[in-house]
Amino acid sequence: MNREQLAVAYAAPGRHYHNLAHIEDCLTALARVDGLSAVERETLTEAIWWHDVVYDPARSDNEERSAELAEQHVRIELRQEVGRLIRLTKTHDVDAGDRLGAVLISIDLAILGADPARYDAYAAAIRREFSHVSEDDFRIGRARVLRRFAAREVIYPDSSFAATLDRQARANLARELAALG
Repeated sequence: MNREQLAVAYAAPGRHYHNLAHIEDCLTALARVDGLSAVERETLTEAIWWHDVVYDPARSDNEERSAELAEQHVRIELRQEVGRLIRLTKTHDVDAGDRLGAVLISIDLAILGADPARYDAYAAAIRREFSHVSEDDFRIGRARVLRRFAAREVIYPDSSFAATLDRQARANLARELAALG
């Protein structure tokens, strides 16, 4: 799969948040990260492009399937690391000292720290992606996910993302949790 084919995958019906705009936002955030080698930047770029290529909100193996696809298509020297990074997006847990993991996860979660209007648009897009789920079940499941992020000591494992986004992310999470009831 080339970039054009990846873009087509991200344009599939039903992708209201996990679409090409999300990938572009992630790439823009990556461009602002300092101190990466050329290989690290390439690895993260590939991980960003591939991390949500398989996305079916009714399945629980999207990250694994995305990682497997990436491992078949990215440059052989990068395959193992790109796959590992993509798999981190299932839990968003990163080990201490995992700089590339911290950067990728912080980039993927950057939307949580967006301004309130942009965050609300993201939350609405997630609801549309889960339109197959009843309102009550969605509220329960979404609140569970949001509480898990809000309870973390650190939402953004990369310190520069944490410094700029954590406070707004916590405010957004609290606001959405209150609205979910």
